[in-house]
Amino acid sequence: MNWANTYVDEYYNWLKEKTFIQKDDYTDWFLINTPFVGAFNDTIEIYAQKKGSNLILSDNGETMTNLELQGLHIQGSKRRRNILDSILLNYGVKFENDELVIESNIEKFSQCKHNFLSAIIEINDLYVLSKHQVSSIFKEDVRSYLDSENIIYTPDFISKGETGLEFNFDFQIARKDKEIVIKSFNVINKSNLPSFLFSWDDIKPVREKSTKKNVNAIAIINDFEKEVKTEFLDALKSKNADYILWSERDLEKNKILLSA
Repeated sequence: MNWANTYVDEYYNWLKEKTFIQKDDYTDWFLINTPFVGAFNDTIEIYAQKKGSNLILSDNGETMTNLELQGLHIQGSKRRRNILDSILLNYGVKFENDELVIESNIEKFSQCKHNFLSAIIEINDLYVLSKHQVSSIFKEDVRSYLDSENIIYTPDFISKGETGLEFNFDFQIARKDKEIVIKSFNVINKSNLPSFLFSWDDIKPVREKSTKKNVNAIAIINDFEKEVKTEFLDALKSKNADYILWSERDLEKNKILLSA
């Protein structure tokens, strides 16, 4: 077993150790406390209910409530609602009575829970739109940059990994002998970085086997709003993932990463 497998196994174990499940005393709902960080540095909680062979996951309305507490009101802006709807569509999540809900067959619990958590984490990041000086979310800025460089890409790229789970990447660039998957980070932290590294590590061998191409990953990070910690960049390097700081996007070395 190589060092990469060792650390991936450690990540699995960490997820398991930090996930707590509690049965509600009055209903048939279960509370799943995850290790992922929410809007106020608390952990993200999801609620699960099994009805026959059907599974229902809910956030109990906490995601949207937290956004409103931060000053972001989705319903007051058509543009914000369009962004929310796009995220929900990507992950198969519904927005009902101020709750995020996803329904599936119980046999797809792992993929369903993964999609639901991914949606919650991405929606949590919408709080940056509550700042008046922010004219667009960072993902849109990255898309505009790729367009300006005449780079052909596939947006909202989905790929299945060795675990059987499907993962979403913001963009995919296909070259003759290489494939690049890109994730944009308006804010990079201890919640979204491990998720990106895990998904990248999981899809890489599968994509390389099916495409017969080298598959690279690039994290494009907004360093204007907040300084990026060196430990996060070191973590990307340790998994052989490249990164581009937004302030350095026009450097020749970074243009080469996207075009090579």
